[in-house]
Amino acid sequence: MRPSTRIRSTIMRLLASDFVLQRRRAKGRKQREAQGLDPVVYYFHQVDDPYSFIMAQQLTRFADIASVSIKPFLVSDPAAPYKGDASRFDAWAIADAANIAPFLGEALPIASGAESSTQPNNTQREAGEAALSPLLEADLSIFTTEAQRIGLALWHHHSLPKPSHQERAHAETCVAAGDTLRASLGHFQGGTLYFDGEWYWGVDRLPLLLARLKEEGHSQASVDDFDIYAAGSVRPLTVSAAVNHNITLEYFPSLRSPYTAVGHSTVEDLVARSHVALNLRPVMPMLMRGVTAPQPKQRFILSDSVREARAKGIAFGNFVDPFGEPVRRGFALFPGARAQGKGMAFIGAYLNAAFAQGIDIDSKRGLQQVVADAGLDWQATVDHPDNANWQRLLDTNVHSMLQAGLWGVPSFRVSSPDEPDFCCWGQDRIWRVEHELARRSA
Repeated sequence: MRPSTRIRSTIMRLLASDFVLQRRRAKGRKQREAQGLDPVVYYFHQVDDPYSFIMAQQLTRFADIASVSIKPFLVSDPAAPYKGDASRFDAWAIADAANIAPFLGEALPIASGAESSTQPNNTQREAGEAALSPLLEADLSIFTTEAQRIGLALWHHHSLPKPSHQERAHAETCVAAGDTLRASLGHFQGGTLYFDGEWYWGVDRLPLLLARLKEEGHSQASVDDFDIYAAGSVRPLTVSAAVNHNITLEYFPSLRSPYTAVGHSTVEDLVARSHVALNLRPVMPMLMRGVTAPQPKQRFILSDSVREARAKGIAFGNFVDPFGEPVRRGFALFPGARAQGKGMAFIGAYLNAAFAQGIDIDSKRGLQQVVADAGLDWQATVDHPDNANWQRLLDTNVHSMLQAGLWGVPSFRVSSPDEPDFCCWGQDRIWRVEHELARRSA
């Protein structure tokens, strides 16, 4: 193992350890207690963020069983480096939120026609902030109700009352304070919750926050008492038999993505249950493609993926970081594995080696172990003539993924005749992929 790989891997293991998690929670708790505050969840709301709109619909129900107060703050749009691909981020956020909103609450009120994929402009956003900022100290239900009303107006591009100079100045002060607090606590996104040293982004993480509150004696409710889909007008469908043969699922994984590592076995299970025609299209890791990810974002992704793996009972945390040459050497074996009908098994074995087993994937012996775990013959895999074209294959896959408006992994595209393609991104959306397969097959 080269020294750079060893150093990164050691740091990742430490950051993902239970020791660091408990220390982070203890530090957050001590900081709160030093201010004389009772247990409180901070909520960071961005008025023109579709995920914040969805979160506002859930928070009142969540607060009823959480047994802790929830204090809202206003924040601004994430800085461009935190968006990954800033040219695609806003359109992707709108489309993704619209895809899940009916399952979680009221459908996202995106205007039809030419405005269907546009953010509210700065004037509309400032009017929304001015209308909402006086309610930051009001009862949470009043704040969330007004946040939803303002969200509806913004997403329909309806005019809000023009704020006075004093109202605008007050809103600017509130947003600046929210941004400062969010940054000091280590995050960058709207629609987020913070409790005693730990961040929870989006409604997908509400069950995990509730589980922690119960564990620490701040709620009598269990995760089963709070269904994030209870307020939705659509219930997620599941696959119970083979789907129609004309449906295709494209799956874009990477060999260095912790979220891909967390979700890969779930994708394998879905493919096995649905017998869907799978087009496996691996891509180079984002950081090796020049996609930005500042340190706070990288730390959050690592801690969040570890938390997700633990919640799902997935082995995770014994890292050997495959960044750089280990990834290239791994991908150079993929065409040979695919030719033997073991592409998914190879991806799964590599991810398991790098993220769970601590196998030195930077060595020939480690790669031989990966190949063996995937049920492959080493010599047949290494000597396959298609291996010479692995870089061209990955470039083609990345181009196709970007054309779908996506840039991160794991990403998915469902296609079938006479229907537009359905695209989504993230291990949090595998349930949405399954719903789409079941719906199209029905």
